[in-house]
Amino acid sequence: QVQLVESGGGLVQPGGSLRLSCAASGSIFRGNVMSWYRQAPGKQRELVATITSGGSTNYADSVKGRFTISRTNVKNTVYLQMNSLTSEDTAVYYCNARGPSGNWGQGTQVTVSS
Repeated sequence: QVQLVESGGGLVQPGGSLRLSCAASGSIFRGNVMSWYRQAPGKQRELVATITSGGSTNYADSVKGRFTISRTNVKNTVYLQMNSLTSEDTAVYYCNARGPSGNWGQGTQVTVSS
């Protein structure tokens, strides 16, 4: 049973933008904290951004001012708008519901390269 489905990854040049989407089943979306994590090759998975059901957000220092997390309760979808991308942002990005012990998507690859 697939509950979190990410999309929107791809190859982008440095300085470019991408928007990731994560469609969630209603049962795990409503009322829960939604997050984006990422894992670069050879590195541990790290928290990128979090949004509560009320819309409060939190970001990793490395993405503050460049990334924006948002959610729409009508579509049970969470987004990650990524601007001013650099090679350091290259990673597999994962959608998460309800924290590290909760639900995970399959991941979507983001590659920033010229």
